[in-house]
Amino acid sequence: MPDFLIIGVPKAGTTALHAALHRHPDLFLSPVKEPKHFLTDGPPPTTGGPGDAETYREHVWRRTDYEKLFTVAPPGTLTGEATPFYLYDLAAQRRIREAVPHARLIVILRDPVERAHSNWTHLWSAGLEPIGDVVRACAEEERRIAAGWAHFWHYVALGRYGEQLAHLFTLFAREQVLIFRYRDLVDRPAETLDRICAFLGVRQGLVSVLPRENVTAHPDASPRHALLASFRRRVPSGLAEPIEKLLQHRGDSRRPLTWEQRQLLIPYFAADVHLLQEVTGQDFGDWLRPRERSGGLVGTRPPGQRQSRNGRPPPA
Repeated sequence: MPDFLIIGVPKAGTTALHAALHRHPDLFLSPVKEPKHFLTDGPPPTTGGPGDAETYREHVWRRTDYEKLFTVAPPGTLTGEATPFYLYDLAAQRRIREAVPHARLIVILRDPVERAHSNWTHLWSAGLEPIGDVVRACAEEERRIAAGWAHFWHYVALGRYGEQLAHLFTLFAREQVLIFRYRDLVDRPAETLDRICAFLGVRQGLVSVLPRENVTAHPDASPRHALLASFRRRVPSGLAEPIEKLLQHRGDSRRPLTWEQRQLLIPYFAADVHLLQEVTGQDFGDWLRPRERSGGLVGTRPPGQRQSRNGRPPPA
């Protein structure tokens, strides 16, 4: 079983962090990013929202298969994996506590409005999100959750970190949990990677670059996109990849939220931001105000890269 877990949060650089730590000689990251082992007690569901059935098939839910992910780790290395839904799923937190009570846990927190927007853009870019506006998509969340749509559709609930961390600290000692901001990873990658290595007890200064992984394109809402997306939501998984490639071909960089959009989304998170401050003793008040800049690992997508999918090994 792993020595450490990157447990949160989705769309906060966990894919890039997994790729960066994968290059550290003292660490072994599972060849499958997001095995999602602790999200169920048995087989995952088989139905849900658009594309969910494909994702569920990628779960490494059997313990024997999960343990095999780490059996090839070089002697003396620390083993770990990154499934950013573990923080959100309170039952997953309990399963981790039962299986690996001494594990070290890494949490990256991102402005919840920005995180929701990036999450929505990811699914829009993949042709799975049928609503072309993040504010209207968030308004549909309760209905989607009631219908059994998977965690990645929970744009708002995934960003209520105060509730999630309050529960986590009933299970794990605070010294087992490293919390830092997504902006630290983006703006000061070398310093932040050293901080992570110090937390894990491995050598510092050996990884200093954050790869540009999982950069989200933002296709325009055009008749072409509508047609391809409608087709994508109905095709079997074997045909999904070429359609997603067409959808994201020459897609623009993710566009920032307007202040008007941000004002409509902040109320979903305001109370939880105050709880988060109580739980952590840190100031997150900037998340309730206009942003001087918006976005994250955005810009032109590196050549040959497409949007990240679960169940894929990291680059060599």
